[in-house]
Amino acid sequence: MTLYKAPLDDQRFALFDVLGAEAVLTKLQGGEGHTRDLLDAVLEEAGKLSEQVLAPTNGPGDEEGCRYDKGTRTVATPKGFKEAFRQFADGGWAGLTMAEEFGGQALPAVVGVATTELFQSGNLSWSLYPLLSEGACHALELHGTEEQKHAYLKPIVAGQWTGTMCLTEPQAGSDLGLLKTRAEPGANGSYKITGTKIFISAGDHDLAENIIHLVLARLPDAPAGSRGISMFIVPKFKLKADGAPGERNNVYAGAIEHKMGIRGSATCVMNFDEAEGYLIGQPHKGLAAMFTMMNAARLSVGVQGLALSERAWQNSLNYARERLQSRSLSGPKFPDKPADNLLVQPDVRRMLLTQRAFVEGSRALLLYSALQTDIESRGADEATRQKASELLAFLIPIAKGVVTELAQECTKEALQVYGGHGFIVENGVEQFVRDARIITLYEGTTGIQAADLLGRKILQLKGVGLQHFLGEIGAFCKQHAQDEALRPYIGPLGALAKEWGELTLKLAQRVQANPEELGAAANDYLYYSGYVTLAYFWARAVAAVEKSTQQAEFKQAKRDTAAFYFARILPRTHLHKAAVEAGVETLPAIA
Repeated sequence: MTLYKAPLDDQRFALFDVLGAEAVLTKLQGGEGHTRDLLDAVLEEAGKLSEQVLAPTNGPGDEEGCRYDKGTRTVATPKGFKEAFRQFADGGWAGLTMAEEFGGQALPAVVGVATTELFQSGNLSWSLYPLLSEGACHALELHGTEEQKHAYLKPIVAGQWTGTMCLTEPQAGSDLGLLKTRAEPGANGSYKITGTKIFISAGDHDLAENIIHLVLARLPDAPAGSRGISMFIVPKFKLKADGAPGERNNVYAGAIEHKMGIRGSATCVMNFDEAEGYLIGQPHKGLAAMFTMMNAARLSVGVQGLALSERAWQNSLNYARERLQSRSLSGPKFPDKPADNLLVQPDVRRMLLTQRAFVEGSRALLLYSALQTDIESRGADEATRQKASELLAFLIPIAKGVVTELAQECTKEALQVYGGHGFIVENGVEQFVRDARIITLYEGTTGIQAADLLGRKILQLKGVGLQHFLGEIGAFCKQHAQDEALRPYIGPLGALAKEWGELTLKLAQRVQANPEELGAAANDYLYYSGYVTLAYFWARAVAAVEKSTQQAEFKQAKRDTAAFYFARILPRTHLHKAAVEAGVETLPAIA
């Protein structure tokens, strides 16, 4: 059994001290009431739900897993999941950030990300059920008709129904242009959807009374490739005249996957056999609508990396404090005990500090990205909204790709602190390693995030988001150039920001000459960008510490971790820069 305590003080520090979220949010359109007091109250309640309801179901849910009934072709979730979902829905959490006209509370996206972290740390598998609903809500809100919004969106916001994203097919993974699911015109404006989708999270379950599938399919006159994809609403139960679930639609779970991790999440094969569906958005424009869900999901998957890392860090720190084994190299530190604890060992402290540096740096990055979502939607003027949109687009592949990869390192180091005891199932930490593996794969692999960052956000879009971000870093360095507490950070950060721009320009020129250079450099460019980005947020954390009202021990821990990050983690940029500059010729063909 592993422990979990909601890291509310760390969240408050990142939100209010580092990022100044209250000042940002209250100046947005309709944000006058989004004060620190309100946001604090929401975080407190989310923390209680995670600690008391979700966290206790995490280990048992992993052990039990989901159960598939071949006779009824339905899925049952682990014990406790249904009751947890009911408490979640009754508390209004399903509609926390949704518009009031659909029954939501219209709270800022950054609050949604902060509470999502808490829920995912409590139980990642369980959290995937409402996560998919959130993505479906965004797609329906932006692309659905008024009739569709009221028929399908309101019950999802209320937590009565849930939603899915149905993209992947056996022959079409990341290349959605290869999908074969068909949509034939039916009666009364409906369509008959036929095909098979795989890896569908929350495709079937017993948590809600209906499931609304958003399905990509091809119309009879669709052009080939990704330009010929449309999106359809396909409910598990067709709606009666009064909007309530009625007759069962012809969509069923054909099986559930037996997975390495997230075993409490139902990952389904979904079979559509002339299932009744309804077009959402314009014909052949389904991919754009699906990316509405995808971008929000990618940020949320980054949060999954943070959530798993936080829980792994908490447990490995607790274990290192309590585990007595051998003596300090410089002599006993606890002479009245049979051995010293693990914290006297420098290498154990290295593993713990690595986790803390990644956890808290990632949290600042993710919350900052979520703030851009709020500014993008409710900023005071078009220029402000546009800049936030460009910043967010640039940061999404870093927030998803780098944070999830760092979670692999955090959960691995947590297990390593436990030693052989970490390999034993009963201690619970090995589950974090298994659960973390999927987050670098779904919603776009790390390679896809790297290609998106370099190929699209830098080359196609002329690096406009990077220019905004480098400008912000430059302004920060100039503002704090004479700050004695920041002296160890401003010089290295400013130099790296300059190097980042120069490296990007040289790489763009090489890609122009040989497109293969993009694929050769993208992964290392992504990591390089991620490490510099976290350095910026750690420098901001040091600046914020000086004005924080937190306890002295809390503030010193921030200073110590920032110093550790700059001394021992940030030099990794040298390795990735060298790899970027090595070029495609160092990747010979393999027969």
